[in-house]
Amino acid sequence: MRGKDDWRGRTSRLLGTVDALVIAWAVVGAYIVRFGVEPGFVVEGQEISYVWLSALLGATWWLMLGAWSSRQSRILGAGPDEYKRVAAASLWLFGLLAIVSYALRIDTARGYVGIALPVGLGGLLLARWLLRQHLNVDRQKGRSMSRLLLLGGPGAIAHLASSLNGAKHAGYLPVAAYSPGLHESLKIEPDSGLQILGQQTSASAILDAIDACKADAVAVSAGVQLHPQTLRHLGWELAARNVSLIMAPALTDIAGPRIHTQQVAGLPLMHVTTPTLEGGQQVAKRLFDLLVSGLLIIAFSPLMLVLALIVKLDSPGPILFRQERVGIEGLPFRMLKFRSMVVDAEERLQSLIDQNEGNGLLFKMKDDPRITRTGRALRKFSLDELPQLFNIFAGSMSLVGPRPPLPSEVEAYEHDVRRRLLVKPGLTGLWQVSGRSNLSWQDSVRLDLYYVENWSLAGDLLILLRTVRAVFQSSGAY
Repeated sequence: MRGKDDWRGRTSRLLGTVDALVIAWAVVGAYIVRFGVEPGFVVEGQEISYVWLSALLGATWWLMLGAWSSRQSRILGAGPDEYKRVAAASLWLFGLLAIVSYALRIDTARGYVGIALPVGLGGLLLARWLLRQHLNVDRQKGRSMSRLLLLGGPGAIAHLASSLNGAKHAGYLPVAAYSPGLHESLKIEPDSGLQILGQQTSASAILDAIDACKADAVAVSAGVQLHPQTLRHLGWELAARNVSLIMAPALTDIAGPRIHTQQVAGLPLMHVTTPTLEGGQQVAKRLFDLLVSGLLIIAFSPLMLVLALIVKLDSPGPILFRQERVGIEGLPFRMLKFRSMVVDAEERLQSLIDQNEGNGLLFKMKDDPRITRTGRALRKFSLDELPQLFNIFAGSMSLVGPRPPLPSEVEAYEHDVRRRLLVKPGLTGLWQVSGRSNLSWQDSVRLDLYYVENWSLAGDLLILLRTVRAVFQSSGAY
């Protein structure tokens, strides 16, 4: 097996051990809390011992986690699949327990089940998250990764290699390339720097290349010039060698829920739906913004009053900074912030323009002399943006969305970038939780367009949770 399963086997064994410990902790804890420490407790009038039930429940729970493939290597480290499978296995188990109890007229103690399920499920998810952090640290160092041979045209290989190298937590390490049907005798792919192991279109030649680079998986990308029958035979051979086959279509920045597969005449056709923020979705997002911003305004009112007083005492000028920004469909609005710069900051901008450290159209300086002493602290923890809650409550902004651009930025937008204006700008967004000012202009645009193309209420909730961590880390905030 070329030793390639070392990290998989090690991780799987670790997951199995941790799952067993968490389940034992949940089941034994539920038993003690509900019945005390008396062994072999039997509910009065029932032929059921909760000691044996606990042992059976724990063993079945552990087995169901395995049956739901929650320890499968390809879902570890990235994506929600691992958590979904853990939750599904747990809920199915307790659902079956409820059905069996009802069918056999066994009055299972509700307190016992009511403790074991939430405690066990919460513990399993937390343990998986902690192990995922450990695995991600390992992968950033180039360990615990699947070696990947990329099949496709040069441009597709370069794009796929770049994407995977930028997402090491996914666990794929591109080690070589193969361009079937390519007439140029290239030895090195120019953009990715990967060695090209061949151009022949036979399955046997590709298998030789897999052996040469000791690949654990093969990714077939766009531009691959292989006959469907050859690709089919290749899949059979890879399955026999326990090498994964991954199809990487030429779709970028498309979230999973938008992709649907349909079998037609033996062909797996992929349908990509287009998200639309209208009707019920638009109402739901607006109601969510209205409710949450209202609650946050009430909760942060004392803090905002204190910050307003500090800003007023720190330097002369107004408490709030009002600036024209561009909102949904290009409509201008006045964005509110606590003033963090001196009053004549705009007039002094031209003298500092050659010291710009920002990305593309944005002006940023880590040691901007126009920022006040209080303003520097406010910016570090994004407290200067709290007044934008009133923008959200009034409807000109949303809690989550693209960064609100300046009119001068919008005038310089290329055609594709204008898609950012299809939704309301946000107090936070993917740009906020992915590095803020440390991002390049291209990355900022890509993240904003990804949000526009893949909007969902669940995605908004996830971004809000990540925002809390980003604020405390204060990375890229200046």
